[in-house]
Amino acid sequence: MNPREINIQIEELVLHGLPTDARHQIGTVVETELSRLLQKNGLPDAWRSNANRLDAGVIRATPLTSPATTGARIADVVYHVLNPKQTTTNQKANTS
Repeated sequence: MNPREINIQIEELVLHGLPTDARHQIGTVVETELSRLLQKNGLPDAWRSNANRLDAGVIRATPLTSPATTGARIADVVYHVLNPKQTTTNQKANTS
């Protein structure tokens, strides 16, 4: 199978309680990590329904959590909310 290029563009990402100066970096990481998950695991069936809004729940972060880590956690949760059959190392680590 030939790998396909996947380009993710998020129109709006609402992040409550996170530093405003990190929002662009977090958004970029979310797009990059979602692209990686999609290339690795494929498109979840639920994504084919073209959901306009997704509630990924609560993601815990402290002031010391880097924007890169926060963005990767968000991407992982978003992917798995729509594809609960897949479990990654990040998801296992976030639940412990």
